[in-house]
Amino acid sequence: MATRRPVRKGSAKDVGEGVRLGTEQSAGERVLVEAAQSDPAKFEVLYKLHFERVYAFVASRVRERSTAEDVTSEVFHKALASLPSYEWRGVPFVAWLLRIAANAIINHAKRAAREFPAPDDPPDRAAAPDLQASEMRAIEYRAQLFLLVRRLPEVQKQVVYQRFVKQRSIREVAQRLGKTEGAVKQLQLRAIQNLRAQMEGRHG
Repeated sequence: MATRRPVRKGSAKDVGEGVRLGTEQSAGERVLVEAAQSDPAKFEVLYKLHFERVYAFVASRVRERSTAEDVTSEVFHKALASLPSYEWRGVPFVAWLLRIAANAIINHAKRAAREFPAPDDPPDRAAAPDLQASEMRAIEYRAQLFLLVRRLPEVQKQVVYQRFVKQRSIREVAQRLGKTEGAVKQLQLRAIQNLRAQMEGRHG
């Protein structure tokens, strides 16, 4: 994957100080990081491993889905560009990624404020780089949910996207997918049941 721009150092404090994942990162992650530092092509493994967590963090702090996707992409481009200078200190690698994400969110908000000043509009939720354990658990939950949605059968995935991301009505979704309203309701129900069963299986 190609980089866009070299990383800009932000003023946000290191997210890693407050981050504690439910399962500790093993020494194997250090091996992955060092492998990617030697061969940037191997960064893809770290990207796949941490994409959902980074996206969940960003999506909880910006309004638009498209913006969350753009910022998340920017985070990994910056991470790849800065990887040669990264030093392993025993903190999960995702902590470093979330610090970059916090800075990227702040920079995005500043750019948006310059381009579209609207003092009456409430600002996006602050990046808040110091994460509490409860918030990290919420990020983990959202990350797992995003991953499971991607694994749904295609038509169920489309219904979930249209209903809960685009927030369209049953009628609108039926028209867009060329299905009856009853069929859309059934697909939505199956998707929710599918997601609930898988989430309970992971936490059971």
